Amino acid sequence: VGLATMSSSAFAALPTVLHPKEEDIQMMLSAGVHTGTRNSDKMMEEYIWRRRKDGLHVLNIGKTWEKIMLAARVIVAIENPEDVVAISARPWGMRAVLKFAHYTGSQSIAGRFTPGTFTNQITKQFREPRLLIVTDPRTDSQAVREASYVNIPVIAFCDSDSPLQHVDVAIPANNKGKHSIGLVYWLLAREVLRLRGTVSRTSDWDVPVDLFFHRDIEELKKNEEEQATKVEEAAAPAAVYDDAVPDVDAGAFTGEPVVAAPEAAQWSAEPVVEAAAAEQW
Repeated sequence: VGLATMSSSAFAALPTVLHPKEEDIQMMLSAGVHTGTRNSDKMMEEYIWRRRKDGLHVLNIGKTWEKIMLAARVIVAIENPEDVVAISARPWGMRAVLKFAHYTGSQSIAGRFTPGTFTNQITKQFREPRLLIVTDPRTDSQAVREASYVNIPVIAFCDSDSPLQHVDVAIPANNKGKHSIGLVYWLLAREVLRLRGTVSRTSDWDVPVDLFFHRDIEELKKNEEEQATKVEEAAAPAAVYDDAVPDVDAGAFTGEPVVAAPEAAQWSAEPVVEAAAAEQW
């Protein structure tokens, strides 16, 4: 389906300025943003396009884009960017959350969420945000529950089987793949900066999407070791073969007997002088 026909139907609710480019749709498809799970939640049925033969649900990318635009407008409405907190307990989303917070000026909680962060004022990590962004409502259920206690609106990336309880803005997306999570956070951060006027819509954002992808430490170590071995091999001097003839006696090649030097014969001579001295004693 061409993007022109897709834009007229799927993105009819959005103004023309907010319509996606063809590269954005291709990136979302290549990252697997539309790939769901075998299970589905009752509340997520409106975001599911169809079900494949292998049992996996396919999410509606048009709804995903619309919800990203809505979430960006909600984030921009917060006057102080530090009042926005992005959370990811899942390892695949930790790097994306940190990068999103870095470029948008918000706060981030990567890793385990300490219970009582939003409700218990005695804790050192106590925070009072005005908006919460969650990578997975099921993995980050403690943060979503506490946000409901203190009336904090929640934006969540929801897969086909994610629970939508206490979620205000659900963005249908694959929240189990590192490329999908990184790309969705990158698109959200780019749209936030565009709405703020920091980044122009006519030019591409100079921050590559690779920075938002999760990187495994073991893979990085392997790559560094491979690069180090390549550098060592390139720096090692190559073996040099001299074409000159080795300096060997000519008799070795002609078959003539080699005459020993007179000094060599003196070594085998008997020490006459020392024997005479011994007789005197």
